[in-house]
Amino acid sequence: MTDTVTPPSILHRLKPLLPWFVTLGLFGAGAWSLHHLLASVDLKQVMTVARGTPWHVLALAVLTTFASYVALIGYDWSALRYLEKDLPKPVIALGSFLGYAMGNTIGAGPITGGAVRYRIYSALGLSAQDIAGIATFASVSFGFGATIIGFAALAWHPHALGHLLPLTPELVRGVSLAVVTLSVGALFRIALRGSQVTVKGLTLKAPAPRLMVAQFLFTAVDLLLAASTLYLLLPSSELGFATFLAVYAAAVMAGVISHVPGGVGVLETVVIAALPPSVPVTDAAAGLLLYRVIYYLLPFCLSLVLMALTEARMASGKVMPTLAPVTQSVGALVPLAMSAMMLASGLFLMMSTLIPPTSDLAEQLEFVTPLAVVEGGALLSSILGAAMLIIAHGLLRRVAGAWWLAMLTLAGGIVASLANGLDVERAVFLGAALLILWPTRREFFRATRLTRDAFSLRWALVILGLMAALTATLFFAHKATPYTHELWWQFAIDQSAPRALRAALVGMTVLGLSLMVFALRPGRMTHDLPTPDEIDKVRAIVLSQPDPEANIALTGDKCLMFSESGRSALMYRIRGRSWIALHEPFGDPSELSALVWGFHDAAYAANARPVFYSVGAEMIPLWLEMGLALVKMGEEAVVPLEGFSLEGSARKKLRTAHNRALRDRLSFEVLQPPFAPDLMPELKAISDAWLKTKAGGEKGFSVGAFDTAVLSRAPMAVVRLDGRIVAFANLWLTDVDRRASIDLMRHVDDAPSGLMEFLFTELLLHFAAKGYAAFSLGNAPLSGLEARRGVALSTRLGAFVYRHGRQFYNFEGLRSFKDKFSPEWHPIYVAVPPRANILAVATDVVALVSGARDEQAQDSTRTPTDRLPT
Repeated sequence: MTDTVTPPSILHRLKPLLPWFVTLGLFGAGAWSLHHLLASVDLKQVMTVARGTPWHVLALAVLTTFASYVALIGYDWSALRYLEKDLPKPVIALGSFLGYAMGNTIGAGPITGGAVRYRIYSALGLSAQDIAGIATFASVSFGFGATIIGFAALAWHPHALGHLLPLTPELVRGVSLAVVTLSVGALFRIALRGSQVTVKGLTLKAPAPRLMVAQFLFTAVDLLLAASTLYLLLPSSELGFATFLAVYAAAVMAGVISHVPGGVGVLETVVIAALPPSVPVTDAAAGLLLYRVIYYLLPFCLSLVLMALTEARMASGKVMPTLAPVTQSVGALVPLAMSAMMLASGLFLMMSTLIPPTSDLAEQLEFVTPLAVVEGGALLSSILGAAMLIIAHGLLRRVAGAWWLAMLTLAGGIVASLANGLDVERAVFLGAALLILWPTRREFFRATRLTRDAFSLRWALVILGLMAALTATLFFAHKATPYTHELWWQFAIDQSAPRALRAALVGMTVLGLSLMVFALRPGRMTHDLPTPDEIDKVRAIVLSQPDPEANIALTGDKCLMFSESGRSALMYRIRGRSWIALHEPFGDPSELSALVWGFHDAAYAANARPVFYSVGAEMIPLWLEMGLALVKMGEEAVVPLEGFSLEGSARKKLRTAHNRALRDRLSFEVLQPPFAPDLMPELKAISDAWLKTKAGGEKGFSVGAFDTAVLSRAPMAVVRLDGRIVAFANLWLTDVDRRASIDLMRHVDDAPSGLMEFLFTELLLHFAAKGYAAFSLGNAPLSGLEARRGVALSTRLGAFVYRHGRQFYNFEGLRSFKDKFSPEWHPIYVAVPPRANILAVATDVVALVSGARDEQAQDSTRTPTDRLPT
């Protein structure tokens, strides 16, 4: 069978990148405006002013920042009250602080902060929908609060944005009062009527008026304190605080709308443009620089220290049992945080080589330091900084080698900083980063080589953007030096521009070569179907772990990916551009995450989409960490077997049907291999007759087929009528003996009424008597989906098919049948890239299920290249 997939159009390929291009465009516009505003500014003067800021002003700014982050905790507290959830206050404080500290600095606050909160709050029982509700509640609250406060301040002082808006003060005041009135009126109308709003499938009801007022107070305090931090650091002027509050609110909202991380460049442009002409631009730039350090970097560094201490305590085993889930959740945030720290370190190290000394002491030290040391330190700093930007990508993907490289480059950066003008401040910064990274070793467990990671287009765009920023910094710092070709060959203590040019050249070269290596290197996976030896190898893994569903790997119609140690495996097939892994990987629990990451990266390296089909809720944090979206595909029926019996009023109908089947002379037996020679031919006849009544013949991939070689090695449950086999089911078991399941179930055409119900009942009684904990009745496709307004289209489509698709398959009848045994229903998902076409993925899965058996013979003759996605 040949896969024919229509290649997506250029517009379809570019559509997912549109938000990135818009963000880069807005960032570029802000940077261009800021460049013109700072045309007369000298970087050395800015640093001199910043260093000369009085300590009591810095202390007050730190104090207001601390108070602002305390107020931010109120957002999560209010959201939990709104959702009627109760969590310990220390956990709320931890989740809120880490969420805002990382979200404000890394950018995409609701997304980054939401991921942080999910790690912490889910450890104490909150669902993904609850945490999405918290993030949405906080975002909406801040949006309304900032709008009301900002326009109220603008109504009080309509001249605040006079430099930016070509409007009369009277018109500004009138519009501001109208916006405030409409916003407040709309909020209270929604609250009093109890209205509901649905956003991307998440339904939010209006909070009670008291809670709304409380949240508005939290927002007001947060905004006032954050504005106070910047107001303290800016030079004094005739601009009153109320007027400045309007400017600050407008600047913050502009930064949020731009989606630029931290609003960098956008906030600065609005603030500087709105300041009175009497305020020196150099002093304003120094104040904004200190604001970035105190309000953004200081909390982020504190969050890094908190994570490092948590990791150190976990490594030493000094963790209270009650806090173990929370501390483990904090550990799950380490890769993202360490990657951001490494990215900032590399950027800082490279920028430091592009700008001249900003203090008199540094200039004097350059004159007494040997020229070779100064030049070598600049080149080494540039190379190490470029390497850190690349290593950050490996840290994000938990690569163990990236951790070791990060430690080496940070140590080398310290040496280079001391050689490059004895830059103690830079060396201290890198030393702190090294100490923070040191105790996090356990979080980087992937044995994959760094050079085999997929280098995504988005990450490449980030690196290219950083290269452009570094180039702009170079020309800004040396704008007073006229360019000549001789600059490249000048080696002198007092010639910093030539040194910066050479450092920039080396750094850009390293970055450019790295981008090419990562972008052009293909994945190193073959896709042959397993050999008999590999089947025996995977059988040993299947039997050694508790999940009986892993037995589907023994059918031989799926490719196998083994871990480096060979103790774990993952099964998958390729269809079109979809690399579809079936279920979670199985084997050694400590290797499963690395195995999933390896499959994920190999798929992206081959320009394909990784899909994890029919997975449970256990690995949701990992799917979210990968940036995958979860689409519910149904539910699994699992019957707890502890104390299971047919006694009691709740089992009356089941007991009656079971007794009737016994009176009809049905009997049950579990046969163990090796079987009698005549068993398989007898079962084959039943199977062939059963298949004639079904459309499409044998299936594959996610379900088993009648394969004598496979069935003859597993226990078989049979039902007899007067000694003749009338139904059979092959059993999926493991050596752990904790859970059992079945795959193939077939019966004769003239089966007596209640046959399958009798088979299931006997199976449950059999395994309950053997001490098993649970028995899986299999999945109910499309079960548990809701067709209400506002949910995702794929969910609504699935719910519609579930209720009205009986001409295709009796989904609802299947669930009703399994409900007779009072199972627990566990959700089953498909994890896909967030912008993947779910209908295309579904088509690929259906094609595999219906055609996998037909393709098996063809696959055995194909080369690995033939099975790469087209």
